[in-house]
Amino acid sequence: MMNSTQVSYFTLAAYLDTGPFKYLYFMIVMSLYIFIISVNVMLIVVICVNRSLHEPMYIFLCSLFVNNLYGSTGLFPLLLVQILSDIHNVSAPFCFLQIYCVHTYGAVEYLNLAIMSYDRYLAICYPLQYNSHMTSKKIATLIALTWLYPLIACIVYTIYLHSHSQLCGNVINKVYCDGHSIVKLACSDSHIVNALGLILSFGVIFGALIVIIYTYINIFKVCFSGSKQTRQKAVSTCTPHLASLFNFSVGASFELLQSRFNLTNVPIMMRIFLSVYFLTFPPLFNPVMYGLKMSKIRVIGKSLMANIGY
Repeated sequence: MMNSTQVSYFTLAAYLDTGPFKYLYFMIVMSLYIFIISVNVMLIVVICVNRSLHEPMYIFLCSLFVNNLYGSTGLFPLLLVQILSDIHNVSAPFCFLQIYCVHTYGAVEYLNLAIMSYDRYLAICYPLQYNSHMTSKKIATLIALTWLYPLIACIVYTIYLHSHSQLCGNVINKVYCDGHSIVKLACSDSHIVNALGLILSFGVIFGALIVIIYTYINIFKVCFSGSKQTRQKAVSTCTPHLASLFNFSVGASFELLQSRFNLTNVPIMMRIFLSVYFLTFPPLFNPVMYGLKMSKIRVIGKSLMANIGY
């Protein structure tokens, strides 16, 4: 038995021996990471430098894009290093740092999507009172809660995981570090740390889900009873949000199922794909979806690119 503080490194066992193809995989993953950074940074800049986009919906979008950068940066640098490496070891401090990044990214993403649904609910159901409800102070409070709760809660979870887990091994059967993989390595009673992880995870999930379900029930009611203009406004602003919500929920569900249940009968390539889906596809999908669907962002983005090109 060895205490987690005595583990100097963890071995990521899901990497396959790809031989000379590792350089090709490295270039593909590097290109994907550069694209994710580029499109998210571009949309953050577009929103920040244009005063016409300094509205609640776009400010919440900016927060979502910042989290996309945060989450992808929590995965891709390690992934790139490991693809080129022959020995897939990761230092214990870096592993726990990645656990913290992955958990906070997931929580912030879901809470951000919840406050975006609340914003659409106010804009569609109470258009005349929208500006009085969605004040600058309220926007700042919602964004602060979206980020501060996960950042603080995940610090508590990661510290507790590090200090209360006695480990009987250091092999993680994934391509990155995650909390439940560390719990699986414990040879001491891990019920408390497991329960803490579940409480924090499902606290965020159910809290956000209640807000999302309540707001969309009311949005659909207004759409069915309202004018054609109301329906068009709802479709134009809610479609990309629902697509982002569905995309992230599918990825997060894959990850939760894989971490909690034994999926050894599933092919390893499929397990790797499912494990990185929620860290890869939302940061790729969100900026593309909003950049194409939101006409205001699309027009200003084209204008900015044309000026840069000129």
